[in-house]
Amino acid sequence: MNILVTGGAGFIGSHVVKHFLKTGRHHVFNLDALTYAGNLDNLQGLDQQENYTFIQGDITDYSFIKALFLKHAFDYVIHLAAESHVDRSIEDPFIFAKTNIIGTLNLLHCFKEHRGQLFYHVSTDEVYGSLGQTGLFTETSPYKPNSPYSASKASSDHFVRAYGETYKLPIVISNCSNNYGPNQFPEKLIPVCIQAIVNNEKIPIYGDGNYTRDWLYVEDHAEAIQTVLEQGKAGETYNIGGLNEWKNIDLVKLLIRETDKALGRSEGSSLSLIEFVKDRPGHDKRYAIDNSKIKRELDWSPKHSFEAGIVKTINWYLSNQAWITAIEDGSYRKIKTQ
Repeated sequence: MNILVTGGAGFIGSHVVKHFLKTGRHHVFNLDALTYAGNLDNLQGLDQQENYTFIQGDITDYSFIKALFLKHAFDYVIHLAAESHVDRSIEDPFIFAKTNIIGTLNLLHCFKEHRGQLFYHVSTDEVYGSLGQTGLFTETSPYKPNSPYSASKASSDHFVRAYGETYKLPIVISNCSNNYGPNQFPEKLIPVCIQAIVNNEKIPIYGDGNYTRDWLYVEDHAEAIQTVLEQGKAGETYNIGGLNEWKNIDLVKLLIRETDKALGRSEGSSLSLIEFVKDRPGHDKRYAIDNSKIKRELDWSPKHSFEAGIVKTINWYLSNQAWITAIEDGSYRKIKTQ
């Protein structure tokens, strides 16, 4: 079977590509535009595998996507390619609309013409908006996006469902909580904090630090995606969560404790690096996923506790400072292919 994975040079996408290649049951075509967050260093060594093909290209280019489907006749599409950083969406919402909405629409339309077996759209819990002190997002929670990023993802979700209903396409959607782990681009909270601790720089925390997120280890997410692709029911939505709710301030203190320990520093020596900064507009207070449906129907649950996943993540970043340096000096972007 031919699987098209979009955004496979990014953080989550690269782990999904590697996870599917481990099974050896499919030929994985990795389509990525190699924008700033796409990094071929995330995929080192894969070019030697016979069941792997990398394609550099832009999902917003309809003619290119149409030709790609004509050439390869994909059986499955796992659509991960997206602009995903909330702060960047506030600065430039148009690129989020172009990539996340028009890009998804291009893929859907080409999939419709070639009638593959499943179009799998990977989305986010942010489409549901913000929770209060209690409660969890379920698959039936109403959509209430509060940022340009989450609005663009909500729109793409709606297009996927609309194509499923109107054209009777086999589609499935999953909405996941915050991912963390190796290879995450160093603009997101956890790698930002780790690098700040390493370099003895200030750790910026929005507002009062009490914003709460449910964290999911990226390898658990990749396994969940395979489970949904192979066992999920067409037309359904599955929420994928880590069952790890943490306030940002508590998360940062955990990162400080574990990173200081790994660096051989005295406990708490980096606490003075914490700096509370002006809150961002439309900041959602709390996200939390009810993953009982995927656990009940597909027998999936996360394998990593948050503390164990954090230690693995910290150790990876400390052991891969050259990966960070290549991003900081821009040299990672010179590794392009056609």
